[in-house]
Amino acid sequence: MADLRINLAGIPAPNPFWLASAPPTNTGYQVQRAFEAGWGGAVWKTLGDPIINTSSRFAAVHFNGQRVAGFNNIELITDRPLEVNLKEIYETKKRFPNHALVVSLMVEPKREKWHEIVKRVEAVGVDGLELNFGCPHGMAERGMGSASGQQPDLVEKQTMWAKEAAQTPVIVKLTPNITDITVVARHAVMGGADAISLINTINSLAGVDIHTWNTVPHVGGKGAHGGYCGPAVKPIALSMVAECAKDRAIGVPISGIGGISSWQDAVEFMLMGASGVQICTAAMHHGFRIVEEMIDGLNNYLDEKGIASVMELTGQAVSRYSTWGELDLNYRVVARINDETCIACNKCHIACEDTSHQCIDMLTDEGGRRYLKVREEDCVGCNLCSIVCPVDGAIDMVEVSGGQASMSWNEMQQAIVRANAGDDTASTTGKEAV
Repeated sequence: MADLRINLAGIPAPNPFWLASAPPTNTGYQVQRAFEAGWGGAVWKTLGDPIINTSSRFAAVHFNGQRVAGFNNIELITDRPLEVNLKEIYETKKRFPNHALVVSLMVEPKREKWHEIVKRVEAVGVDGLELNFGCPHGMAERGMGSASGQQPDLVEKQTMWAKEAAQTPVIVKLTPNITDITVVARHAVMGGADAISLINTINSLAGVDIHTWNTVPHVGGKGAHGGYCGPAVKPIALSMVAECAKDRAIGVPISGIGGISSWQDAVEFMLMGASGVQICTAAMHHGFRIVEEMIDGLNNYLDEKGIASVMELTGQAVSRYSTWGELDLNYRVVARINDETCIACNKCHIACEDTSHQCIDMLTDEGGRRYLKVREEDCVGCNLCSIVCPVDGAIDMVEVSGGQASMSWNEMQQAIVRANAGDDTASTTGKEAV
């Protein structure tokens, strides 16, 4: 059986599955239940000056029969006294010494505030700290959370203040509500961050009740934007993790967060650079026991791949994540329909005819049977037909050789420059482009 142990910036854990700082890590009772269920670590719900939370605070986006495709919340940081939290953190760590226990922190952007809370939290024996610069609602209106996280210089400064007092590793949690997340990540590293975690929740409004006209959720007839998470945000999170992982100026371990609901999701995040993952919505939807399936699935996957340690996954696919300008413009795939599997629902034909490249014909054989066939010479390999097809294996995207050498947009532009300069080494493609 593979070794599932990880080490994130000096914080060891028995497996890569951690609970994210959120409602599931609000109390010692919950975190201890999670550790008993098998979670490798937990990030305690954000501590700071306790606030008063609203009564109606969660909402979900259900899509096409799937419950909780997306999750929205307007809940803020802890509403319990700091002393109570610290007592429970101490008791939890004492009972589970081998599990990773990290505490999320958020205070005003003042050096003395950071020094004070860092020292008080570390005094109860935590394994690390996570600075919450990502919460997009409520706290942001008070100058904290994403209001800090959207200012690179303030992220750097506050990270430095926390590091001045910290004896344990400091993880900086980043907001996705920004143009370029790598800019903020670099400044976190400049401030001394030992690791980064991403993504925090995305600004959102879950919906509007078309009968009452109230927002969803609403508090006495009024609503506010909240933080969006769950499976729907996974592609955004995965992209941002990859962007940070491939940026050499960042170069610190990454804790991946955002829509992770299965061991397969965790593998994807680790392949794209994460050393471990944090999970919230899936646990809120299904309970703590989902980690058992995640652990079993990950173990089986690693064994099938012949991989001895889960840490070997980290970053293995980062080199394959590039920019559009580096993609091979001569690479070609075409769609092929499997007549034995096709149920002739015509969804591929409609999608291609109405919204793509009109290359799927509806034909009739000698026996009067109608069937679909792709005109491969006109197919651009967009994948749409295989995406809308309801039957697995009915449409394959097949790689076809065009007999041409690889040529990216960037290479073509360089070849054009050389051809214009009279360079005989310019490629044929470059000269043709001129």
